[in-house]
Amino acid sequence: MTGKRFRFGVVASPDRGAEAWQSTVRRAADLGYSTILMPDGLQLLSPFPSLAIAAASADIRVGTFVAAAPLRPPRAAAWDAHTLTVLTDGRFDFGIGTGRPTAAEFAAELGLPFGTAQERRAQVLETLDHLIKLDGERRTPIMLAAGGPKSLAMAAERADIVSLAKPAMTPRSEVAALARDLRELAGSRADDIELAINLFAVGDGDLPPWTKQAAGVDAETLAKSDSLMLLPGTPQQMADELQRRRDDFGASYISVNATYLEELAPVVELLAGR
Repeated sequence: MTGKRFRFGVVASPDRGAEAWQSTVRRAADLGYSTILMPDGLQLLSPFPSLAIAAASADIRVGTFVAAAPLRPPRAAAWDAHTLTVLTDGRFDFGIGTGRPTAAEFAAELGLPFGTAQERRAQVLETLDHLIKLDGERRTPIMLAAGGPKSLAMAAERADIVSLAKPAMTPRSEVAALARDLRELAGSRADDIELAINLFAVGDGDLPPWTKQAAGVDAETLAKSDSLMLLPGTPQQMADELQRRRDDFGASYISVNATYLEELAPVVELLAGR
């Protein structure tokens, strides 16, 4: 995992309409980002048609970040994922997970069961099995988030990209241990897995007002921490820190909220493809 080249993604959604969405996608592509990633939830537009528009707007990869398995029957989710893979000519990464706790409300709105953690993991696996059948010789890359032992084992067996899903205040040593456990579980697959980490904020500006809701701690506490969700400093300092993270635990696929698309761009220029 530690030998992967850097690439960068932008987590965004088309909440300001089609023109702004396409503009964001084109700007990300122009700045050297490799992927547009879209969250999943009924408070947003649907990710699959949104990402189809994104892929048609610029030469850039697209991906769900991540689709909540309880919100769609497994065969339907696989159908949508396969369709995007075909229509983007292989530029789609299928991120799928068991869903955040808030997804229980969304599932209820759709008349679908949320299920236990075990049942939701089974939904993820069933969806991936359907996707393999639909893809045939064409293979959709899979992104899975891993935080606990069971999700880690599933990711080690099935994922091409693994996003390390730990709380904002998780110590670096614990994240490094998680990456080591993933490598051990993956065995001969370890070198094929790309390790991803999502940045909450970039640079030395004030943290956004929605810090506590998104990170679980207030802005002042997070700012004083050594959280891996933050990337402060100058562009060169940020690039050096990302290289340390890759050396320490293998993270080479870096995503950031679209709010910080411009702030991270100098780092993308320094590191992308290296």
